[in-house]
Formats: sequence, structure tokens, C-alpha cells
Amino acid sequence: MANISEEALQKIKGLAETLLQEERLELADLEFLREGRGWVLRLFIDKVGGVTLDDCASFSREFGDQLEVEDLIPFRYTLEVSSPGLDRPLKKDQDFLRQMGNQIQVVTRSPLEGRSFFKGKLLDYQVSGTLSLAEKNRIWEIPVSLIAKARLVFEG
Repeated sequence: MANISEEALQKIKGLAETLLQEERLELADLEFLREGRGWVLRLFIDKVGGVTLDDCASFSREFGDQLEVEDLIPFRYTLEVSSPGLDRPLKKDQDFLRQMGNQIQVVTRSPLEGRSFFKGKLLDYQVSGTLSLAEKNRIWEIPVSLIAKARLVFEG
């Protein structure tokens, strides 16, 4: 079964980030997964105001060409480029900082006062420190190091 090294994956991520910066876009997330009978390299791109279908298509063509030249994935795969969506994952410090005042959900690696799932308004985010989350009648101080997953909650 084919797979690529962590080093190759980091090179792919670096290549994507370089190309995205040139277009004033950013990499929200990257996945390389086995789905069905094949492999999928999925990139989620974003920009202030949101990405368009044209942004995704243009980046996909340019990035796909670069991947072929670099030959970092020596077997067949599908490249998918899309927006992170309305319930976008929060992974980087800037993701959290950009969502200040919005509803988010957080899953922790280990329980905090017996809980691992939190949903509320993001009040504060301290890099390498804590995240403050207002949940109904309580404000939670969640250590950033405890966060396993976090995402924006779409309020439609």
C-alpha cells in the first residue's frame, strides 16, 4: 500500500503555502488520505472575505502543475481544493484570533472538570496559553495545549 513520508508531506505543505501567499490566500488545512481505492490530497484554502470557486480552480491548476514538476507523490492520487466551509476548523493561532467573539466548539485531549466538549463564544485567545470561552452561565479557561479539535460554529 502506497503512502508518502512526513518529509514529503511537509514539502507539499511548504509548496502550497508559498503559492498561496503569492495569491494572497492561506492554507487552512491539508489532508492526505486513503479514500475508497485511491489517495486524495485535499487542501482547504481561505482568504479574508472567503474564497471563490475561481480561486480554488486557479490554485488547483497551478498547484497541480507544481506537484507534477516536483514529483513528491510517486503514485496516482486525486487533488481536491476547496474552502474550509462555514464550520471551518481552527488550527492555527491566527484562526482563533480571527474568530474572536464568534461561537466555536472545542474538544479537549483529556477532560477538564469532567468534560471534553465545549461550545460557546470565544472571548480571548492567548498564544501558548489559554482560550476563554463563554458558555451559558460559565466562562471556561481552556489550556491551548489541551485542545484536540476546534471549529467555528455556523449560526444560520
